[in-house]
Amino acid sequence: MTEDQKKEIAVFRFGVIGEFVTGAQLDYGEKERLLQDKCARKWMIPHSNRTRLSRSTILGWIRQYNGRFESLYPKERSDQGKTRVLDDDIVSLILKLRIDNPNATVHTLIESLEKITCRKHSFSSVYRFLRYRGLINNPGPEDRRKFEAPNPNDLWQSDVMHGPQILYQDKMRKTYLIAVIDDHSRLITSAGFYLSENLETYLTVLEQAFLTRGLPRKLYVDNGPAFRSHHLKYVAASLSIALIHARPYKPQGKGKIERWFRTVRISFLQKFSGKTLEDLNLAFEKWLNTEYHQSKHSSTGQTPFKRFTSAMECIRVAPPDLKDHFRKTARRKVAKDRTITLNGSMFEAPVALIGRHVDVKYHEETPKKAEVIYKNRSYGFLTPVDLSVNCRVKRDKWRNDIHIFPEASNYKGGQLL
Repeated sequence: MTEDQKKEIAVFRFGVIGEFVTGAQLDYGEKERLLQDKCARKWMIPHSNRTRLSRSTILGWIRQYNGRFESLYPKERSDQGKTRVLDDDIVSLILKLRIDNPNATVHTLIESLEKITCRKHSFSSVYRFLRYRGLINNPGPEDRRKFEAPNPNDLWQSDVMHGPQILYQDKMRKTYLIAVIDDHSRLITSAGFYLSENLETYLTVLEQAFLTRGLPRKLYVDNGPAFRSHHLKYVAASLSIALIHARPYKPQGKGKIERWFRTVRISFLQKFSGKTLEDLNLAFEKWLNTEYHQSKHSSTGQTPFKRFTSAMECIRVAPPDLKDHFRKTARRKVAKDRTITLNGSMFEAPVALIGRHVDVKYHEETPKKAEVIYKNRSYGFLTPVDLSVNCRVKRDKWRNDIHIFPEASNYKGGQLL
């Protein structure tokens, strides 16, 4: 603790006990009432999270004060640097193990210690002791370097920021800002506030980015559940996009998107005064296109929009069947009656696929439109089972031809009288 911090604490303590130690004439009843009042009120105690003072604490400060301001300084712990859990023999053994194994981790030292002593030892106790003695092997400074992608769409960074609460269906709901930024130009390829940060929401943002800004060569994301999903990996691979995950607890690699989130908080959210999700996204889109994209960036010296559009020949356009790349894939076996069950619905597959394991591709919003794939070949879209039609189908076991009898006629002739 620094000298200034000690003085600040001593000033606070004197302010609490000043009426008791300055020679003021107080009878016993008045002293007791004053002491109870000080114990009942809340205090802003310097360098402490506590807000209450106990009777014994105040009386202890009164006894501690000897007329000198310094007597109210916080005392240093007499056992500082010592452990009350580890005895002297264990401490000596830990020091010897550290000398013999200077590069060993704390876990390795504890394992060696437990083999020798034949009993368990607390990791936190051993770690605190080694840290106080300066015996923790801290790695040297990591080699980090500023970087920038050479061309537009060479690298995109993507992340999620916790947004403000808004009114949604008569309730206050938390929002999430999902954004994708182009590393070269700092242009936001797609962004918006949503009520969820799940995979479906993120894929919606990503699909919009691909449609309006083309396909990136690399996509740099965090380690959240949505970013680690197998479906996202499949979407990226099918579009020839390298999906890169940041190292855990190393946010420095996503510095550009993190810095842009800071710009959003300062330049947009502090001025936003709407209440609904629609108000939030309308105001955000206006700010993004008229202010951020048209303002000169301090690092590049150009506006994000101009820098992005200055090398349009580098941009890879999204394919016409982009939406198909976002379909989910389910592995199914075609039953003997040609049926496949998917999300609680039953479909009919071609006769040639009976007994085969096939891939069924579909969108969650249109689960009835499912395409069946076998050995990388499409066999068309599955047909929902119609029992009334199947009861009129004649099966030919030799040619596998399908004959459907005509609908029942309204003809009334030939009836018996």
